Amino acid sequence: MAVTNRHGRSLSNDVIGNNTSVQEIYGGGQTTRLTLLSYQQKLFDNRLDVEAGRLVANISFLNSPLYCNFQSNSACGNPTFVFKTSNFTFWPVSSWGAHARAWLTDTTFFHVGAYEVNPRHQQPGDNGLDFSLEGATGAIVPFELGYTTTFANDVLPRNYGIGGRYDASDYADPVRDVTGRPAVLTGLPAMTRFGRSGVYARFDQMVWRPDPKAIQGLTLFGVAMAGTSGRLVEDHFLEIGALQTGTFAGRPFDTVGFVINTQAFSRLALSNIALAQGTLGLFRKIPTQQVMMELNYGIQVNPAIRLTPNLQYIVGPDQTRFPFYRKTIPDAFVVGAKLSIDLFTLAGLARGPSSR
Repeated sequence: MAVTNRHGRSLSNDVIGNNTSVQEIYGGGQTTRLTLLSYQQKLFDNRLDVEAGRLVANISFLNSPLYCNFQSNSACGNPTFVFKTSNFTFWPVSSWGAHARAWLTDTTFFHVGAYEVNPRHQQPGDNGLDFSLEGATGAIVPFELGYTTTFANDVLPRNYGIGGRYDASDYADPVRDVTGRPAVLTGLPAMTRFGRSGVYARFDQMVWRPDPKAIQGLTLFGVAMAGTSGRLVEDHFLEIGALQTGTFAGRPFDTVGFVINTQAFSRLALSNIALAQGTLGLFRKIPTQQVMMELNYGIQVNPAIRLTPNLQYIVGPDQTRFPFYRKTIPDAFVVGAKLSIDLFTLAGLARGPSSR
């Protein structure tokens, strides 16, 4: 069970103007809501792991403990492409769902899930307490075949996965209105479409571990994603990053991280902007991709408190949300910081890094 509360403003909305937040936990309604209420059971000598209830897809699929060492929402908590091209359900907006992971061998698994898609749950006033299916438009089905090792069975732990999702739910056409004309020009509601799909491959691999008895070392990670059906605003997404755990003497749980990714916009998304610009008498080159990067240093202040100052840079911020901007949105430099406090560890009810 999990209850969340969010309040604040978005720097991307207020200042930058691009479509991907630089603030990790902004979004999903600035309110208090029930985010998780589920039952999990391991069966057949732990070879099958099943969970069902009020869930979100993004904490079980396309996720990694590495991703949220970063603050940019392009990387944390999942590669942003999946949210731009499907109704992939996300924290903190829960709906009915279930998923099962079957271990084919000690290191190989197949993971599949199904989650209700219900736009009503994403409304600002929703508190996660409406358990009815009223307003549901379908379901999304993610799946992955993966290979994983840990410190218990591998000197250099690794995770490799290939997967995808089928989004069997309604979505708004990115260009056409209900009459088939460009919605950006008519102002009419978008045409409703049904069904989208996509595939991905991802990995993380520790490549350097100076002490085989410790967890400190360097890990590389990457993601490649593409759409396979539906009318999508992005064609593909690529990401590569690195995280060093253990930095200076006496700082075994501090980290240094860098990530860079690119979102390649589709012909549909670019044509929408071009149409809007044409009404203003503007015929200029429109950026075809948005590159976001972050460099940070994670400071483990004590077992319960972690501070992560970071520098972010955005090349070619997109204007898919604001197609009538008269000027190209300039590249953006962002100075950020993330403060995490584990209240259970702070109260002595749990153990965090360096706990004694």
